[in-house]
Amino acid sequence: MQENIRPIAPIGISGLEPQEPPTGMPIFELVKPADLYVDPAYQRNISEKGMRQIRRIIEGFDWTSFKPPICAYGVLEGRTILKVLDGQHTAIAAASNPHINEIPVMIVEARNTVDQAKAFIGQNTDRLAVTTLQLHQAALASANEDAQTLELVCARANVRVMKSPNAYTGTGARQTIAVKQVEALIARRGPMCAREILEVLANAEIGPLTASQIKAVEMLMTEPKYSDFVFPDDITVAMVDLLSAAEEEAKVFSASHKITFWRALGITWFQKAKKRKQPLARVA
Repeated sequence: MQENIRPIAPIGISGLEPQEPPTGMPIFELVKPADLYVDPAYQRNISEKGMRQIRRIIEGFDWTSFKPPICAYGVLEGRTILKVLDGQHTAIAAASNPHINEIPVMIVEARNTVDQAKAFIGQNTDRLAVTTLQLHQAALASANEDAQTLELVCARANVRVMKSPNAYTGTGARQTIAVKQVEALIARRGPMCAREILEVLANAEIGPLTASQIKAVEMLMTEPKYSDFVFPDDITVAMVDLLSAAEEEAKVFSASHKITFWRALGITWFQKAKKRKQPLARVA
């Protein structure tokens, strides 16, 4: 045996509580790739980047680098089908390659859309290729409470969470893809305060709500040196007055004062906003 070859060996598990698998062991089957299905409740549409990936797989198809798609049984129009939980690019590439008739797939136990969405999250949480937006949509499909809270907060602020960066409509006003920042905002401030912060931005009707804008308004509404002297409506008016000029001024301010862009943006809006002579009640 070569010295650099080693057997698989268990590690010490002292202090750990190994979980007994809650579902049965997966099975493998050979299937025609064109017989597989994709559920849009938790799966993304194929982007141009995805199409390029599929073309690369077709041109370089090799069984030594093949990863079997992970599937689950579903029902469509009264018949049993296999839905792809992970690996739709591979499945499409195989279906497009005239040299491939069948592919092996791993079938896991996930009986309904909620379970399948949870399985999708489990397969993709640690993969950079899957975006926060895609995981959020899957979390919604799996009835995740945090995802539902985020959607409710945004809806009450009259803000729409888009499904992809290319889904903006019109000017993008009252729309956002900044899911990660909204999640963090709710965690820090709670749903009510988060909604009020998002409303300030939404009411300005200035285009997509960005992470920097959200953090800037949070600063103005929660840090006493700002929140004591401006009303939320004053911040909105300042945004409307400055429009895109605010971000240009903030870039210069950020560079000259060596502070983060989002803080410079908040200060830019604050300087433009109408000030109150007496301190105001703070936003909790």
